[in-house]
Amino acid sequence: MEKEKVAEMFDNIACEYDFLNGLLSLGIDKLWRRRLRKMLDAAAPAVVLDVATGTGDIAIECIKKHKKKITGVDISEKMLAEGRKKIESENLGNYIDLQYGDSENLEYESNSFDAVTAGFGVRNFENLEQGLREIHRVIKPSGKVFILDFSMPRNRFILKLYKFYFFGILPFIGRLISKHTSAYKYLPESVDSFPQYEKMTDLMSTIGFINTKYKPLTFGIAIIYVAEKQSLQT
Repeated sequence: MEKEKVAEMFDNIACEYDFLNGLLSLGIDKLWRRRLRKMLDAAAPAVVLDVATGTGDIAIECIKKHKKKITGVDISEKMLAEGRKKIESENLGNYIDLQYGDSENLEYESNSFDAVTAGFGVRNFENLEQGLREIHRVIKPSGKVFILDFSMPRNRFILKLYKFYFFGILPFIGRLISKHTSAYKYLPESVDSFPQYEKMTDLMSTIGFINTKYKPLTFGIAIIYVAEKQSLQT
């Protein structure tokens, strides 16, 4: 989907976004973000970029145990506004800065961040390869990227149940609460068409990342991709 339409769609559902995330995932999304945070903390970065930050949930989660400077960037002004409210209410302004920007054309110097995170946002890139190249560019040598997103379970029985919920029940509930006719229809369609598992890690390797791997979560309903930028040492 064109990024202008993506921005408009998320602007339209910004006020209900956090509530619906928790409702539609039955609260499991918090566990997924916690898992990403633990993996990030193990890398001990001091300066982090959170691309497609939305309302800042990943950024907020990632400073809970170990304080670090996090810059969040997103193309939806209204999603950012919701995120800034949360950051202000939790007095986290010294650690998290949410900025308007295009994650596929980042306005940061190369080799600027110790790590990059992304939660449920890379899938919305208009040009995935371009967005991943930008992520690779701004990470320092030996820095890591952590990408959390939905995926399709590989177990056939779980996949059948998942698709029944994901393509049938979820869009209905999302439309009922958000009053937006297409946003929660777009969600499962975007997951279904997104490169997953080895296809995603192969793409990241092609771009230049090394040590690419993935960790399925909750029977493969979600997945975390981890990769590293090669060090300058030969």
